Amino acid sequence: MKREDLEELEIDLLLEALDQRYGYDFRHYARASLRRRLLGLLDREGLKHVSELIARVLHKEDFLDQLVNGISVTVTEPFREPRTLAALREHVFPWLQSHAFAKIWHAGCSSGEEVYSLAILLAEEGMLDRVQIYATDINTESLAVARQGIYALEAVRAAEENYRRAGGRNKLSDYYAAQYGRAKFATRLQERMVFSQHNLVTDTAFGEMQLILCRNVLIYFKRELQDRVLQLFVAALARRGFLALGLKESLGSIEHTGPYETVDADARLFRKI
Repeated sequence: MKREDLEELEIDLLLEALDQRYGYDFRHYARASLRRRLLGLLDREGLKHVSELIARVLHKEDFLDQLVNGISVTVTEPFREPRTLAALREHVFPWLQSHAFAKIWHAGCSSGEEVYSLAILLAEEGMLDRVQIYATDINTESLAVARQGIYALEAVRAAEENYRRAGGRNKLSDYYAAQYGRAKFATRLQERMVFSQHNLVTDTAFGEMQLILCRNVLIYFKRELQDRVLQLFVAALARRGFLALGLKESLGSIEHTGPYETVDADARLFRKI
């Protein structure tokens, strides 16, 4: 058996062990991305073979978070893809304002920069006190960062232009305190957020939402898993609720089942019908 084929077999066995032991199903994740992250984890752990991870998964429960954190994707930045945020202000916020209270689910929130971005826009519309934002991710290390709301000052300052493009009305610096090269977002933004671990692959929906954001997560899934997650969102969305995806993502085959209408194709904004 070739080295590459043996490595693929090891990965299959590892993913099976993860599923059987803990219920974490990564078998339908995009293989190239998954393989790359597993090999990076091997380097960090000083291991030579993927099979060495199997024994740790089976016999060391405290290794689970380390493995999941190592293979999950954590790429984000403040006011990422402002075209979508601007579309939310135009199409979604006016509808949310008609509700006495609204629930928003930010699925795959990573380290939270995009959650704070959304909260800032809601605050500028006078809506933050009437929403609850549920921000979830599978990666516990990313969630720990998100709960703190502290990021590199340079990265936050660099988001000023995207903040403007998203329709920002003030100065971005009005929403954070800067010290020692770090930026901490205002506590008043955090008061409307609940951060928790959630696995889009195996966990169910946890409430009826008026808006779901899942941006640049589906691109790391195979089509079968994409469809499963999108069906989860159908179940979680309230009637006439909105779904926002990443700019490189689409509804795929679920588009032909008829649960959504396109609100803004360029912004990847859809509405449940």
